[in-house]
Amino acid sequence: MLRKCNFCGSYESEENPLIAGDGVYICKNCVISAYQILFGEEEEEESSENFDVELFSPKELKAILDEYVIGQERAKKIFSVAVYNHYKRLFKQQAVEDDTEIAKSNVLMIGPTGSGKTLMAQTMAKFLDVPLAISDATSLTEAGYVGEDVENILTRLIQAADGDIKKAERGIVFIDEIDKISRLSENRSITRDVSGEGVQQALLKIIEGSVVNVSTKGGRKHPNQDFVQIDTSNILFICAGAFDGLSEIIKRRVGGNVLGFNQEKKSKMDEEKLLDFVEPDDLVKYGLIPELIGRLHMIATLNQLTKDDFIKILTEPKNALVKQYKKLFAIDDVELTFEKEAIEAIANLAIKRKTGARGLRAIMEEIMVDIMFELPEYRGYEIIITKDVIEKKEKPILIKKNIKKSA
Repeated sequence: MLRKCNFCGSYESEENPLIAGDGVYICKNCVISAYQILFGEEEEEESSENFDVELFSPKELKAILDEYVIGQERAKKIFSVAVYNHYKRLFKQQAVEDDTEIAKSNVLMIGPTGSGKTLMAQTMAKFLDVPLAISDATSLTEAGYVGEDVENILTRLIQAADGDIKKAERGIVFIDEIDKISRLSENRSITRDVSGEGVQQALLKIIEGSVVNVSTKGGRKHPNQDFVQIDTSNILFICAGAFDGLSEIIKRRVGGNVLGFNQEKKSKMDEEKLLDFVEPDDLVKYGLIPELIGRLHMIATLNQLTKDDFIKILTEPKNALVKQYKKLFAIDDVELTFEKEAIEAIANLAIKRKTGARGLRAIMEEIMVDIMFELPEYRGYEIIITKDVIEKKEKPILIKKNIKKSA
C-alpha cells in the first residue's frame, strides 16, 4: 500500500519521501514549504549589481541633499563622499582582487541646533532605502545604571529593518547630542561618570565593528532575555552635536589672527567660521575621549544659518514650509500668498530666537493658527500674508477669487 502525504495528497516516491508521525505522513516538499513559510527563504547576499556607481556617485548624492538641505556645501560634500565610500566598500570591494581591506569611515557632524544635521542623515537613508536608527545620546548610561544601554541603539536599527538582521548590518546609525556625553572635566575624575565618559567607552566597540548581543525588545538586559547577534562592522555611524563652547577652545588654541586679519576684534562672521579649524585636540579638551575621536574619521562642520538661508529653507526645498501651507490651504479651496517682506520677517524672527531651521515651523504655526481656525469660511478667497501680519499681528489681506476646487 502506497503511503500518502496528509498535507498535499502526493504519494511516496524516491524523489519525495515521507516522514511518518502518529498515524500521519508529511512529504519532503511540504517540509521545505513549511520551513520557508516559518523562517523565510534563504536570502542571497546582495550582489555588487545593487550598487550603481553612476547613480550613487558623490555628486548624485549631494544633488539629492541639495533638494532638501539648504547651504552647508562643505558638510554635504564630506557626507556624500563618506556614504559613497561606505557602500562602495560593501558592494565593490571585490572589484579589485588583492589582500587590501578597506576600513569604514564614520562621520562626526559639528554644528548649531537646527542647521541640518539630522535632516541630512534622514534624506540620505530615505534615498538609499536603508534602515536608519536615530538615537539621543543624552539618555544613554553605562550598563547597570538607570537609563538606556548603548546596545539599545542597535535594537532600534533592527526594528527599522523590520527584524532583518542582514539588512540592519548595512544600515545607518545616527547618534545625536554626542556632545552631551563629554567628560565632566578634561582630567579623569575620581567619581564615576556613568552618563559621560562611561557611555563613550561603551560606544567604542559597536562603532569600531564587533559582534554584539542585542535584545530584540530593548530595555535593560537580564539573563532570561532573548538575544540576537549583529555585526556592526558594516554599519555606518554618524555622530552629531552642537558642541556649544567649542569655538572658544579653538580660539584659545589658534590665537587672535587665525583668519589673516590684523584687527584685534573679529567680526561675528569670522567667529562662526572658527569651527572650520577644529582639530582632534580641541575635541579632547571639550570632553570626548581620544579613542572615540579616533573612530570618527571624517569631521563635517555646519555653519550657523543666515537670513538668506532661512528664506531659501522656507521657499525652495521640495518639502518647504511655504509649499506645505499652500497645499493645506488649497485643500480648502483657498489660495495662500506670502509677500517677499513677510518671508524676510519670518527669517528675522528665526534668527532672533536662535532655534535654527526646526524653529521655523513653530513660528509659522504661531502666525497661521488664527487664520487656519477660520479657514473653511475663506473658501474662494486669496489670503495674502504681509509683513505686518508677522510683526504687528495684523489680519491678512483677503481677496475674493474664483478658485476651482483642487483635484
